[in-house]
Amino acid sequence: MDTVATKNSGEKIWGGGNEPMGASYGKLMMWFFIVSDALTFSGFLAAYGFSRFKFIETWPLADEVFTHVPFMHGNPQPMLYVAFMTFILIFSSVTMVLAVDAGHQLNKKKVTIYLFLTIIGGLIFVGSQAWEWKNFIKGEYGAIETKGGSLLQFVDKDGKRVALAEFAATLPEEREQLTRSKGRWFMDEPSLPEYSVAEVQAGFKAHPDLLIRTEVINAQKQKTILSRKESELRLQQATLVVEGANLTRNEYGSKLFADFFFFITGFHGFHVFSGVIINIIIFFNVLLGTYEKRKSYEMVEKVGLYWHFVDLVWVFVFTVFYLV
Repeated sequence: MDTVATKNSGEKIWGGGNEPMGASYGKLMMWFFIVSDALTFSGFLAAYGFSRFKFIETWPLADEVFTHVPFMHGNPQPMLYVAFMTFILIFSSVTMVLAVDAGHQLNKKKVTIYLFLTIIGGLIFVGSQAWEWKNFIKGEYGAIETKGGSLLQFVDKDGKRVALAEFAATLPEEREQLTRSKGRWFMDEPSLPEYSVAEVQAGFKAHPDLLIRTEVINAQKQKTILSRKESELRLQQATLVVEGANLTRNEYGSKLFADFFFFITGFHGFHVFSGVIINIIIFFNVLLGTYEKRKSYEMVEKVGLYWHFVDLVWVFVFTVFYLV
């Protein structure tokens, strides 16, 4: 018995028996990939969740970390730009839906327009994510790390963060980069920070209105602010000046936050970038009339499944990193 499924025209579309769920081989393989990738992201986000609740007392507050908006330096707007990025990515998912629908209608012009808009949305998102990484790595205020590995931030009498540049003194001292061969407990630093520990200590002493805020969150879900006397005692334990965030240090709080942020958002960003490249290839194929000749825009539909998956994953990443 011939089990080969055929279209009305007699064209072979499946050679493996009954066609499962009415899906072509290509779409079925895309679904297999999406399910396996979803499990990968689930594992990463679960690990993030366990780590966060284990170190919940020192976990950075998202409203204090993600405050940057282009062309609005010095005017913090918590979560505003991240919300814009999310809107752009979700809107690109809408344009992808419209491109797939136009493909079903064999409307080459509409497929071209909506696919182009999807590509633009993806490029804006990837560029925005790179810009956000740049600000996260550079930092804004700076902090001090103590001998025990605790993080000390500086605030004024009203509890507002104060940057090191606003009070650090300038001392005539020779500074040497900390390396593993010369450092304490084999610690090192990728580059010399703008200010030394001595300059921060001298500047703090010259500004009696400054206080120190620890990375520990109190019962009011705010960082703990020490008294002036306690602040002076804690600052005596300073060993390193921390500026920005990297895989070993983080001026905003727990080091694990930076590790997970770079890995998970970077992994997702790689997916978006890959999707943009694939969309560009499909876009040029549409312009060349490749799918018009085939009388099928199924390839647009398959890449659309991937794009919707990437958008859905970002919803979970956005919720876990920025909202919860």
